Amino acid sequence: MEITSKQVDDFMEVQPKGRMDSYWADHLSTVLEEIMRRGHHRIRLNLSEVLYMSSIGIRVLVVFYKKLQAIEGVFVVSDPSPNVSKVLDMVGLRSTLMPDAPAAKVASEVAETGRQLDRENAKFEVFELGHSDGMQCRAVGNVGLLEGCGFSESECRAELFSESSFGVGLGAFGTSFTECKDRFGEFLAVAGAAAYQPSDGSNVPDFLLKEGSLVPELQVLYGLVCDGTFSYLARFDARPEVGAVGLSELAETALEIASADSACVVIVAESAGLVGASLRKPPVNGGADATLFSHPGIRSWLSFTTERAHSRALAVAVGVVSKAPEAALANLLRPLGRSVVGHIHAAPFSYRPLQRGLIDLRKTVRSLFEGETLLGLMHLIGDDRESTGVSESEFARGACWVAPLADVKGERG
Repeated sequence: MEITSKQVDDFMEVQPKGRMDSYWADHLSTVLEEIMRRGHHRIRLNLSEVLYMSSIGIRVLVVFYKKLQAIEGVFVVSDPSPNVSKVLDMVGLRSTLMPDAPAAKVASEVAETGRQLDRENAKFEVFELGHSDGMQCRAVGNVGLLEGCGFSESECRAELFSESSFGVGLGAFGTSFTECKDRFGEFLAVAGAAAYQPSDGSNVPDFLLKEGSLVPELQVLYGLVCDGTFSYLARFDARPEVGAVGLSELAETALEIASADSACVVIVAESAGLVGASLRKPPVNGGADATLFSHPGIRSWLSFTTERAHSRALAVAVGVVSKAPEAALANLLRPLGRSVVGHIHAAPFSYRPLQRGLIDLRKTVRSLFEGETLLGLMHLIGDDRESTGVSESEFARGACWVAPLADVKGERG
């Protein structure tokens, strides 16, 4: 099958030539997905030179129609060959895929636009969300106990995460320290969703969503817990010549947008590769000789990415970034590269396109947990080792919600 594509007005027009059968349908799917990854959410499939379409070809049309509908994009068919036209009529898809006015823009595409920012490796469109009070942040627990793996029942506390709460740290789902002591791992919580990576060897992340009176609860050893509403949404696209923007540049831009020294951020973006670490076993009751960060024992306690992981996944990253952290935060923030520090956890999901423009955080996050596969969870780090380091996490395009930290408190777990 030969496939060509070109921009025609506000559509990316894709024209396959040949047969849409079991052999070639996957090839067409790959091309369409790559076009969506490049940010084209209005696709017209010209089928004038398709001689035959099987049920697998029909499935491709339905799948991409639904994918683009989910993000308020447009997927239409034009100029079907006589054979394809007959099939569309027989399966009842003509009115769906060939509407009377396919070029009409959907409402979201003529919605408000934000102010533009150009930075080294990306372009940003910034929307003001009308909330200027900023986030309240608490530092929970004693992170110093991590080095000696010395967390015990007295250091564990239950934390509820409502739709206005955001958090990162070490924790587990359960009702007590005893129940969780063999599973504590990295967690993140955002917009009524919470997820964590168990350190019991199962290597399968778990999550909870707010449903009715059910509010996600974690047993937390240490972490950052923030509450409030976001002030800004920054949509970003990496410059084509570089293809990706680093986490540190996103953090710097977030602080600039917030006009603050410290900010809470949530990033939902297509990953160009994540760099991070996760616990191999829980850091509890370690004893005097347990040293999590010393060689060679560190290899048995922590799993590190040796190269960028989860490239082309859609990642949710949550945390706090700062260029001048307050004392209560200082022990919890680590260098991200360049001139910023932070504490950010990321959960990669199976890929789906992200709607452009002004989008809702809760709806976006929930749709990922409900409709995609959670692939893992890690603490993002900068890897600057000479010759073997893989630098930092990078993203191709996405959305970043930002709020300045208005109040920071230290709190014993």
